[in-house]
Amino acid sequence: MSSTRFLTGITTSGTPHLGNYVGSIRPSVRHSLRADVESFYFLADYHALIKIDEPSRIQRSTLEIAASWLAAGLDPERVIFYRQSDIPEIPELTWFLTCVTGKGVLNRAHAYKASVDKNINAGDDPDSDVSAGLFMYPVLMGADILMFNAHKVPVGRDQIQHIEMARDMAHSFNHRYGEHFVPPEAEIEDDVATLPGLDGRKMSKSYDNTIPLFAPREQLKKLIASIVTDSSAPGEPKTVEGSALFQIYQAFATPEETADLRQAYADGIAWGDAKQLVFERIDREIAPMREAYLALMNDPAKIETILLAGAAKARQIATPFMGRLRSAVGLRDLRAQVSNRATKTTKIAKPVYKQYRERDGKFYFKLVDTDGRLLLQSMGFDSPKDAGQSIALLQTQGASALPALADKLQASSDVDAQDIHAALQLMLDAD
Repeated sequence: MSSTRFLTGITTSGTPHLGNYVGSIRPSVRHSLRADVESFYFLADYHALIKIDEPSRIQRSTLEIAASWLAAGLDPERVIFYRQSDIPEIPELTWFLTCVTGKGVLNRAHAYKASVDKNINAGDDPDSDVSAGLFMYPVLMGADILMFNAHKVPVGRDQIQHIEMARDMAHSFNHRYGEHFVPPEAEIEDDVATLPGLDGRKMSKSYDNTIPLFAPREQLKKLIASIVTDSSAPGEPKTVEGSALFQIYQAFATPEETADLRQAYADGIAWGDAKQLVFERIDREIAPMREAYLALMNDPAKIETILLAGAAKARQIATPFMGRLRSAVGLRDLRAQVSNRATKTTKIAKPVYKQYRERDGKFYFKLVDTDGRLLLQSMGFDSPKDAGQSIALLQTQGASALPALADKLQASSDVDAQDIHAALQLMLDAD
């Protein structure tokens, strides 16, 4: 059975909170237990450098996030769990993607646009205090994903744009250099993708409205008690729409428990009672993990060993893949280049296209390899020009043109996709 690759990470810029847990950690750990899933988890410490200039804070956050994932049930023996900065191939891939990504695409990135809009509204220069790191953030994220050809990336709904941009980067690179990247897809749990914070806005370190994931029991109770609610008095019906308290509860509760609280809202439950109920439900899930988290926090050497072992596994994939990408873009051993020039003069045989017309009056073409084996067979075209245009598309785009021609081509039953992709790439290289 082929496996689906899931990849996710958390920026090491603060203490993990409940929003991180329900939106990323918990669903990711669940996916890691599936037999048909290959899971990648990383601590995004390069990303942290964009907005944090306190080295000790990044180090502390890395420890806290690693301990949180492990305490939540992540098994480093069955997944690839690593620190982003331990994979030197990632920044190299970032540069490759930078060279195929239009500046206009990055101009539309939400984080960059928000910073520009904030500056304009304040009457400042649009790019005031906007670092190149912030501007390039989506490319680094694209490299994180594409380095391991992740199929699915669990994200909050507000992060979908980054996945779409990574898809664009994959297509752009594949168009120029052949099929190397799998365009990723966003994986979203609609009910819990974005958790509100204490003030009702998205729970975020940026807003300082978070509830730490492993806060001590009494602190957790106090924080939940401080969640903003409306002025409805006990006995007055309360609406669940827009209620941060209800949304947080829903992220932890069963459908039956959620229905019960919904009814309690309608019956006029007092806010104090509702908050006590929410606290007890969250603590019931978090308490068993809290002890494991504290033990890990007191043993940073154990976490460091786990991360280095994960990086070694990750680089077993990243290093050879980066070697293929370097060759694809032309960063090659010069001796191989001399050899290639020498062999070109001998006119090495390559796959060929053969065009013909059948008795039905339609025009066809087929791609055969150097041994005359059929690789691709076209459907009938009304004119030779139409057939020629499809051939031209394959000649200029190689395997990346196959999806667009899916309804016009049929692969031979005795060859696999790798043979076809290799033949198309050989023709591109020869040209």
